[in-house]
Amino acid sequence: MDMIKRPRRLRGGETIRKMIRETRMDKSSLIYPMFVQEGTGREDEIPSMPGQFRYTLDRLPYELERLAKAGVGSVMLFGIPDHKDEIASQAYAQDGIVQRALQVGKEKFPELYYITDVCLCEYTSHGHCGMLCGHEVENDSTLDLLAKTALSHVQAGADMVAPSDMMDGRVLAIRNMLDKNGHKETPIMSYAVKYASAFYGPFREAADSAPAFGDRKSYQMDPHNSREGVKEALLDVDEGADIIMVKPAMSYLDMITKVKEVTNVPVAAYSVSGEYAMVKAAAQKGWIDEERIMCEMAVSTYRAGAQIYLTYYAKELAKCMDEGRIG
Repeated sequence: MDMIKRPRRLRGGETIRKMIRETRMDKSSLIYPMFVQEGTGREDEIPSMPGQFRYTLDRLPYELERLAKAGVGSVMLFGIPDHKDEIASQAYAQDGIVQRALQVGKEKFPELYYITDVCLCEYTSHGHCGMLCGHEVENDSTLDLLAKTALSHVQAGADMVAPSDMMDGRVLAIRNMLDKNGHKETPIMSYAVKYASAFYGPFREAADSAPAFGDRKSYQMDPHNSREGVKEALLDVDEGADIIMVKPAMSYLDMITKVKEVTNVPVAAYSVSGEYAMVKAAAQKGWIDEERIMCEMAVSTYRAGAQIYLTYYAKELAKCMDEGRIG
């Protein structure tokens, strides 16, 4: 058969396949989400997320050490307070759980990069991401508390803040608060394209943040919409977001690509708790090859356009990168 063009020529061996690889990954792009809780001497495994734990502050350094040894240089901190109230007071308290975790982390492992989730749902007694007026989440009255929370995180040592609440205008409110208080160099990674997804179920158990009533569809995005996601991303860039995040990753790869195409800032994607839990459950049943699925999910996210990958598999992916099984 007379064929001039044979694509298989470039698939004939591992060396040539790696040479022409279009999507390349590096450990420096990984961020590991971590849960910190009150108390002492506890690493409580999250039932729906095998291998993931809630750490008390005295146990936190041991996990940070494991991350550093794996070559994962960035963490995202989520706090689980003992006290919750209607105004989320522990979110912006100087002695809040995240604020103290930052101080511990910065003292023990100053070389790591600390990002904090800025939201109120873990801290409110009703579990919603903002202040309530009746059963409605009130946008504008929430902005000041989000900005106060971000400022308190930066003052405690956060290198970057990441608002995840999906209130309109919160990036600008945070940017103005940080700038006014001398933190013009602190970047904001905005959860700009965050869908109202069923993939968050295990996280809400992990962070004890399920809403006491209703749902979050009035502020998180409708999974049917893509142009709206582009609008959200562009608005947040205009308000001063330095990085735009798409969440969840796996079912919204198209949005990663679209956001990458229309913005000129780095794009992050969060492989969320439900994605992790599904892979873990299927692997425990022996139905899938966990490592290959984990790597394939990561590759697809980077291929779609993500430059930053938040994942509960960060340590395992770093090992695969070191050993040349992904990269």
